[in-house]
Amino acid sequence: MKLMVVLPLLAAILALRFMKANLFTWIATIWVAFFIAVRFGFSVPIPSSVVGIYVSVASIALFTYVTSDRGRLKAFVAPLVRLMTEKRYTMLLALVVLLVPTLVAGNVYRTMSAAVEGPFFSRTVHPAPPAEITVHDKKFDMITLQNPFRPLEKDNPEQFKVHLQNGRKVYYQNCVFCHGDSMAANGMFVHALNPIPTNFTDKGTIAMLQESFLFWRISKGGPGLPEEGGPWDTAMPAWEHFLTEDEIWDVVLFVYDFTGQRPRARDESEKPK
Repeated sequence: MKLMVVLPLLAAILALRFMKANLFTWIATIWVAFFIAVRFGFSVPIPSSVVGIYVSVASIALFTYVTSDRGRLKAFVAPLVRLMTEKRYTMLLALVVLLVPTLVAGNVYRTMSAAVEGPFFSRTVHPAPPAEITVHDKKFDMITLQNPFRPLEKDNPEQFKVHLQNGRKVYYQNCVFCHGDSMAANGMFVHALNPIPTNFTDKGTIAMLQESFLFWRISKGGPGLPEEGGPWDTAMPAWEHFLTEDEIWDVVLFVYDFTGQRPRARDESEKPK
């Protein structure tokens, strides 16, 4: 979260509290503050469609709060009635009448007249990972990195099942909402995301990748994408802030096991010497 955005909003709300502002000012300020916080208050890029959903929900909540009590509704509309009926506000009313449609029309014109342009630089679907990454203050060499639990598949099947079960738990607690029950990029949030999440059932995705690649992408999420992987507006967070190293490896095991796919083996030239 960007504190430089959120803290001034909190300060403005506290100032209104101290000044004992009327209900209309409160509602308007909270609505604007919520929009700014959602749109600009997070380090992770949030798709505009998701921002629209959150702002719509907030608008409905505020509307319900105002209209659920007659006294509250009267207090809310009182400033608007005075603006439209009292002569001393004639100039202000004229300014509002002109300014609001002008701003709306300008925004519509800007949106509709924007040129559709392709990326100005090349983009790769599976960008190359860096030579080294740091997760939980621990450095990993991407050339030699392997899933530490994969050997258990042959050496200790029972322990391997334990890690698969933990991977299942991690997936359905965190990943299912976007990637879906069947891992086919059909989670409940998918229609609000652009681009949509990765379809793990597609043979052109994880079957083409080594497990170390998935470890990197899950750990760093959208914010960790290199420039050649953009432009993306992915909402995938950096899961290293929420999951342990073992949990990330476990969910990688589960994704491959659930889809019936195998991770790409290292070429002879890629194996550590």
